Amino acid sequence: MLVPVKSFREAKGRLHLTLSGPERASLAQAMAERVLAAAQPLPVAVVCDDRDVAVWARTRGALVVWEPGRGLNGAVEAGVARLAAAGAEQITIAHGDLPRAADLVSVGASPGVTLVPDRFGNGTNVIALPRGTGFRFSYGPGSFARHRAEAERIGLMVHVLDRPDLAWDVDEPADVVPVLAAPPVHGGCPQ
Repeated sequence: MLVPVKSFREAKGRLHLTLSGPERASLAQAMAERVLAAAQPLPVAVVCDDRDVAVWARTRGALVVWEPGRGLNGAVEAGVARLAAAGAEQITIAHGDLPRAADLVSVGASPGVTLVPDRFGNGTNVIALPRGTGFRFSYGPGSFARHRAEAERIGLMVHVLDRPDLAWDVDEPADVVPVLAAPPVHGGCPQ
């Protein structure tokens, strides 16, 4: 499991009119905690370029893939390559801002590429794929269509999962209210 995590202090800047800097940092860390908990019992790697996030990840038993200055797509590509080199056959990438995440293990159960779009069918919140495919990541607005086209380009079967728990991410102020009411994941975070 690979989880890209941005600096908690810099995360969720679009929420600046709704939440203070410390509140945004706390929310970002709580969501990342939830994603790591939802990945259990899989081994988790956190790809980041922030020392505080790296320390946080290590204290939770995650491998840290340090990739400064690569941007999201480059960091994910580097993280996938690192996990593949370590022997991972199947790699699931889940963003760290999924406040309702649960059971990430089952996402990688199908052959080919599995895509979990955001609730608008625009972004890609989770991707599972076999190693060594040469898949090119293209996160950002419209990424779901680009990721689907990329899987088809390289000849991999595409599975699309409609998972409300994984489709909800936090990008805009209106996204925060339902997050605060989300039930907790059972089992806690990896230690």
